[in-house]
Order: sequence, then C-alpha cells, then structure tokens
Amino acid sequence: MSELKSYHMPPEEFRRLGYQLIDWIAEYQQRVADLPVCSQSRPGGVRAKLPPHPPQTGENLQALFSDLETIILPGITHWQSPNFFAYFPANTSAPAILGELLSAGLGVQGMLWATSPACTELETHMMDWMVELLGLPESFSSRGAGGGVIQDSASSAAVCAIIAARERINALRSNESGCDGRLTAYASTQAHSSIEKGIKIAGIGRDNLRLVDVDENLAMIPEALERAIAADIAAGKKPFFVTATIGTTASNALDPLMRIGAIARKHHLWFHVDGAMSGMAAICPEYRPIQEGLHLADSYCTNPHKWLFTNFDCDCFFVADRKALIESLSILPEYLRNQATESGAVIDYRDWQVSLGRRFRALKLWLVLRHYGIEGLQYHLRRHIQLAREFAEWVRQDANFELAAPAPLNLVCFRHRGGEAVNQALLDRLNHSGKLCLSHARLRDRLTLRFCVGQTHSERIHVENAWRHIQNTATQIVKESDQI
Repeated sequence: MSELKSYHMPPEEFRRLGYQLIDWIAEYQQRVADLPVCSQSRPGGVRAKLPPHPPQTGENLQALFSDLETIILPGITHWQSPNFFAYFPANTSAPAILGELLSAGLGVQGMLWATSPACTELETHMMDWMVELLGLPESFSSRGAGGGVIQDSASSAAVCAIIAARERINALRSNESGCDGRLTAYASTQAHSSIEKGIKIAGIGRDNLRLVDVDENLAMIPEALERAIAADIAAGKKPFFVTATIGTTASNALDPLMRIGAIARKHHLWFHVDGAMSGMAAICPEYRPIQEGLHLADSYCTNPHKWLFTNFDCDCFFVADRKALIESLSILPEYLRNQATESGAVIDYRDWQVSLGRRFRALKLWLVLRHYGIEGLQYHLRRHIQLAREFAEWVRQDANFELAAPAPLNLVCFRHRGGEAVNQALLDRLNHSGKLCLSHARLRDRLTLRFCVGQTHSERIHVENAWRHIQNTATQIVKESDQI
C-alpha cells in the first residue's frame, strides 16, 4: 500500500526557515533606525504588489525573505524604530518575541483551566507579580476576592468593566431582560475613545455618557462630576459607572483618583481606572503617587504592551471583586462542562473576557519579567522619563515653541508659536521626512504635537536628533511662508 501524500512542512524545512527568520528579525532590529519611520506607501500600494489570486499549488517559502523586503517593509510604519515618538509606544523586546514564538509553537487554547492548566496558572501568577511590581492595592491580588487577567487591550478591559458595572447595578437583570435605559456613565472630556465605544457596545447609549469638564492641567474636575451625577439623579436617571485616567492619551493628564473614587463610593458607582501606558511608571516607587486613590477602584488596567517591552497584545486588567465580573460574563454550555470547573477550585479565564478563546499571552510577560528583572525595567523607564524632561526643557528654552500641557512623565505636548498652519505643515513634513514619527492632538481646540519617549531602544542621541530636525524644519516652513 502506497504512503499517503502530505503537504505539511517537514521538520527540517521548518527548522531551516525558522533559523533564517530569526536571523532576519535580528538584522531588522539592528537596521530599523535607518529605515524611514513612517511608511511612504500610498493607498493600495501593497496590494498592487501581491498576486491577484491564491496559489493553486504550494510554493517554496524561501521567496518569503525577498517579499518581506520588496512588499512588506515599504508598507510598514516602524513602531520599533528608536525614532518613533508618536501615539503611545507598542513596544517589543527579544524576550517578548521569544515568548510569542513559544506561545505560537505550543498552540494552546486557554479558555478553561482544564484545556491547559499551565496557561491559566502562569497567567494568575504573573498578574499577582504585577500587583507586587506596581505596588497595586492588595484587593487586586488573586489571594483575596479580586484578581487579574490578561486582556488584548485596554479597550476590551473597558468593555468588561462597563458590563460588570451594568450587571452589578441591575442585579444581573440586564443580561436577562435587556439594558435599563436610565443608566448613566461618566468620563472626562479627555478620556480615551474606548470608553465611548464600550458604552455603545454595552447598550448604554452614547447619549447616556456624560463628559465631565477638566481643569487647567486637563484633569477631571471632581466638583463637575458631582454636579453631573446630582443632575442625573434629579432627572430620574441611574448613575452606575465612572472612569478616571492615569495619563490621558492626548496630554498625559492625571485625574485625581482619590476624590473621584470618594464620589463613586458615595453614589455606589463602579469606579474604573485606565492607566494604559502611564500606569507602568509605578514600577518606580517615586512615581507611585500617580495612582494614589487606586484602592477605591473596582477595576484597573495598564498595558505591558505599551511601556514594558512586551509585544502587543498584553493588557493587565484587575478587579477588586472577581465575582462581579464572572457573574456578568459567565455562560456554561454543556460542551464546556468539566470536573475542574464544577469543583470551583480553578479559574476559567473565559469568564473574565468577552471572547471564549484565548492565547497563552502570559508566556511573553513571564520572559520579559525574568529577563529584565525589576532593576532593568526601572532603569529603562526612568531613562525614558529623563529624556522626555530634557526634551521639554529644550522646548521651554526655544522662543519659537511652547509647551501645551504639563509633562509629568514621558509625553511632551508642544506647538510652534506660528499658529495652526505652521504646526500642521510641521507635523506633515516631519512625518514625510522618514527621520522621525510624531502624532497630534487637539488641546483646548488648538493643534498640538505629541512627542512620546518610550520606544524600547530610544536613546539620547535619537531625542537630540529629533529636536534638531524639528527646529530646522520649522525654521524652513516659517521662511517659506514669509516668502509667499
């Protein structure tokens, strides 16, 4: 009897291509600083280089390396470039890449403890490590009533928090008979857009999200929150949720958690805190005051995939009462029933998130923490903050520029004094130059440039070169506008 034909990749070929791919990635990391940071590709440019139809027969993947150079790299904005200062970073590192590779190689589906005990228990342990690492309230530890879970992003964490808050205020009735149309939620005008999206997904409705005014530092005004809640109660509404931010996306503003948390407790609101990037600064004890009042929170999230050298996706989401979250999201069809779950002695993380399936994300966080240690992580975060403070000082000393907001950590918001047109031209020309990448925000309705120092390999030379290029480009733009 003849052997059946196999189309699978032989182990020898996998090993050979795998070694080549690791070499390619290592070389990419060494040369990424010399590549144009922002992709210069035009819409449709990548697809135009791809075959119009899938291959009828399999091909030798050796051609992959040529295609990476000619098709993929020209369409990449290089988030791993040390000259990337836009948005908030989406960092990676060698141990994180190895952890991701290991996760892919094991191919675990960790929806239940029973489907891979190590996937669940390593994650629980890593979340407890993060509680210790960040100096978080003990209420977020699995050793008490709370605990942590790795979500894909802070956006998913917000959705879970909103749903748990909705079910707590309605004694789980919303899951059975639909949402109470009287529910109202609160966030500052500077809160991340994921809060609005979560409110929509949870069926609360955009019109029931109150955006609370901010002060001169762009932080939520507690008195304005109190007034908004009182007005809704007087109108027969049912306030149920408020979010505060440790480091807003637009300006890195720090909301006063203690005062907001006290108001939430007074009115029995679920208090969610978003520390997506800036929360990681608490690894350094001197920055832990930014999370003062966090013990009043019902839930909290912060992202290792932003500022802890752990590649996307990896959001740490903590709750003070895991029962409230689990009861809101749990559903148990017959095909998921098993002895371990029935015993109540294990965690099934599928009850802590929207989706059922989940990857073995804890591996990459485990490898990052083991490689860097607390000392290494503190060193690099402190370095980033120091470089951002130097950049902010250079802005202060240049009469042509001004700071647009306080810079408490590693984000500097600034603008040229020449006005909107000059700042827009400056942003466009800088990003088109390929030498660096910035993003923008509108603060008090004025275009503002954002410079975030947080990329894994950014050093002083990269920040110095960026500032010099910003100055020279601005001078050229002003000169050209004067000649018109």
